[in-house]
Amino acid sequence: MGFAHEYATAIVRRGRYPMEPADFVPDWADRPRKGKHFPGAESFPLPRDQAPPEATVQRGLFGPRGTGAFTLPLLSGMLQESYGLVGRRLAVQANSDLGTLPMYTQANWSRGTASGGGLYPIGVHWVSGPSGPLTPGVYYYSTPHHRMRRLLAGDATAEVRAALGGELGVDCDQFLVLGVRFWQNAFKYNSFSYHVVTMDIGALLQTWRIWARARGLHIGPALWFDEARLGRLLGLDQDEEGVFAVVPLTWEGGPSPRPAPAAPADASFAPRVHHADQERSRTTMTFETVRRMHAATLDGAADRPAAGALDTALALPVPAGGERAALPAPRPLDVAVGAALRSRRSSFGRFQAVTPLPADALSTVLAAVDTAGTLDSDTESPGAGPLSRSYVFVNHVAGIAQGSYLYDPADRSLRLVKAGAPGEFLQRNYFLANYNLEQAAAVIVPVARTTAVLDAVGDRGYRLVNAVIGAASQAVYTASAAAGLSCGVALGFDAISFTEELALEETGEVPLLIMMIGHERPRPADFRYEIA
Repeated sequence: MGFAHEYATAIVRRGRYPMEPADFVPDWADRPRKGKHFPGAESFPLPRDQAPPEATVQRGLFGPRGTGAFTLPLLSGMLQESYGLVGRRLAVQANSDLGTLPMYTQANWSRGTASGGGLYPIGVHWVSGPSGPLTPGVYYYSTPHHRMRRLLAGDATAEVRAALGGELGVDCDQFLVLGVRFWQNAFKYNSFSYHVVTMDIGALLQTWRIWARARGLHIGPALWFDEARLGRLLGLDQDEEGVFAVVPLTWEGGPSPRPAPAAPADASFAPRVHHADQERSRTTMTFETVRRMHAATLDGAADRPAAGALDTALALPVPAGGERAALPAPRPLDVAVGAALRSRRSSFGRFQAVTPLPADALSTVLAAVDTAGTLDSDTESPGAGPLSRSYVFVNHVAGIAQGSYLYDPADRSLRLVKAGAPGEFLQRNYFLANYNLEQAAAVIVPVARTTAVLDAVGDRGYRLVNAVIGAASQAVYTASAAAGLSCGVALGFDAISFTEELALEETGEVPLLIMMIGHERPRPADFRYEIA
């Protein structure tokens, strides 16, 4: 067994046995940027997406994959709606940073994609070839400015294709490459950060999948590739940063008709960006656990698992029979994808249970979670089934008795696990002060067989399983916003207690998130200012 097994065990136990360094205190005055800064790099504004918002309503937020092609306005729209800064938020709520948020230097700039701790550590690079609208090169998406910064001029797409290997991306010369600088999250979460950023990757990929499908497009990420090669292209320090996903884009007009240049066999002749990120923090740290976990997931990164390798690690089927509560059909989410993403936010303690949640609202959110059980990635077999399934703690849902349930997407039913009000259990095993879980109408817990995934495809499988769980959180946020519900997602819970409560020792499943939905108190004191 690799180090990922040890790390996964520490994550489950951290509610009772803190991960080292247990005495770590973040230095907020010396925190890093939520992004990278490349002094001197030429930048280019991105055009506005001209498609009317109503165009996305017809296909729906969680519609089928499309066959269309990207253009620069479409790429621009997807980046802005997912990771670009679109507004400023300020509200009276229960999060611990409330006292500093009115200060401009501590402002909370909203984005369409959720992120652990609101830290947004993912860097989005665009490697563009001859069929693209700009000079071929490597670009970095600047989220505060909604611009592309050119880090390298020249066609480097052969390096990406070589890193992907095999048939993946051979007919493509436009790629999005997702990287993470660990310090951007570890300054707050130290050893826990690797767990968080792998979920952040999944949340962003799910936003892109939702956005792309609403526009008749398709997003299918690669998670296995020659990471060292791509890190060299992007000028990354392997101990401090990682490349977590590559997304080939089908581009309007297709690749250049001339033969694509071959990647140089000698690494000394390989292209490399010539602009370096300027770190804001005066003091940075490397955490040994993060370093070891990253090294473990680099091992065999270029050896993509064989087709069907994950079959033994898929989510278990829901057992037949048992006491069940039927759910009504989901609501149609007739909302433009951009509007849903811009409405996404966390409730932070403002739930109230005066009015029970309609059962069709719970059905709507669970149907959205069901779409996020896979990422359409290079390792998953099409149609093979999801990697996760969901348990639901019902507090205040009209027509559904209080208790804990296992959701069965086959017939939209809840299979009873344990009867009785779960509110006291939920609150007792949540160790932050920003939510009253008993006031949430329902708490959804996605689970996955993490150990089985690691056994099937190696330590790099940790990235995949966490990305799937991150995708589930983004699906819940987006569906809740579209349905007019409030939502919150948290990692601060005692996973051992949840494992015991849901009898997961028998199934080998691990509870990885808690996702709360419900109604909020009326007339909230909210400030919202749109900037894009």
